[in-house]
Amino acid sequence: MRLRFLLSFVLIAVLAACGDGTASRGGGGGAAANRIRLAYQAFPSGDLIVKNKRWLEEALPGYQIQWTKFDSGASINTAFVAGSVDIAAIGSSPVARGLSAPLNIPYQVAFVLDVAGDNEALVVRNDSGVSAIEGLRGKKVATSFASTSHYSLLAALGQAGVRESELTIVDLEPQDILASWTRGDIDAAYTWLPTLKELKKNGKVLIASRELATAGKPTLDLGVVSTAFLKAHPEAVDAWRKAEARALQLIADNRAEAAAAVATELNLTKEDAEDQLTQGVFLKPADLASPEWLGTPERPGALAENLVSAAQFLKDLQKIEAVPDLATVRNAIYNKGLPDVLTP
Repeated sequence: MRLRFLLSFVLIAVLAACGDGTASRGGGGGAAANRIRLAYQAFPSGDLIVKNKRWLEEALPGYQIQWTKFDSGASINTAFVAGSVDIAAIGSSPVARGLSAPLNIPYQVAFVLDVAGDNEALVVRNDSGVSAIEGLRGKKVATSFASTSHYSLLAALGQAGVRESELTIVDLEPQDILASWTRGDIDAAYTWLPTLKELKKNGKVLIASRELATAGKPTLDLGVVSTAFLKAHPEAVDAWRKAEARALQLIADNRAEAAAAVATELNLTKEDAEDQLTQGVFLKPADLASPEWLGTPERPGALAENLVSAAQFLKDLQKIEAVPDLATVRNAIYNKGLPDVLTP
């Protein structure tokens, strides 16, 4: 644990000192003029469509747009702490951590990219002899710590009555999960697409996030914005929200075109990309302002309650120090201008 803390501290220091555009040059948290530093992850989403089609560059010609790939929400939180990211695609579990002590990251949740469905799942090797979650006792299971998959793994174990101490859980990023799986070093893994698809070639799904959502443990992929950047560049944030809404509409209206963009970004065939898009749950732009999600300034949505619930779950498992109160989390939901601001 001490080693992980020291490594995280060193990483933060390196990012903060970096002067090549990866970290902030003054401006306290990414409010530098005419630049947007976006963190994205390699999972099928509207975010990849926005990147591929250069819609932000088109909407904001006066801004330098920088896209940086991250492997997990934990590393994105570290980048926010270092002040080296302005906008990010990140899971709801790491957001719940980020809004909680000791991180208390000053960012705002401004978009729902997708709701986890069959695109995140717990997979066990075919040769493991395991056919149910209860059979994982004594096994080695990999996931990316502080991610939505980690949250879902713990929820699945709890639902099955399996204590965390009864198995070995290892912290690996998706590409390392695949390498360990190939070598036979792990028995199971909870992860997301596209790595998930590779594991399923010689493994079977024990439970998917869609099923856990039905049982009251939903996970989401969210768009968050540095509070400093939001205050300095509200018009740029509006342009980003419009671009993400355009991507959601494209997924709904023209799945083939959406899949082509995702395929290019993830180096997949169009068929694979389209299949992977069908495994997530994508909202319509108008849904974002509904009582279930972001809501409006006059009628806040239930997303804040979802994040508080996730934080409480993590606190019960001693993964965070304290749970933020509902008012604090509601203040971290950015729904100004919804739904009209999403209209092209």
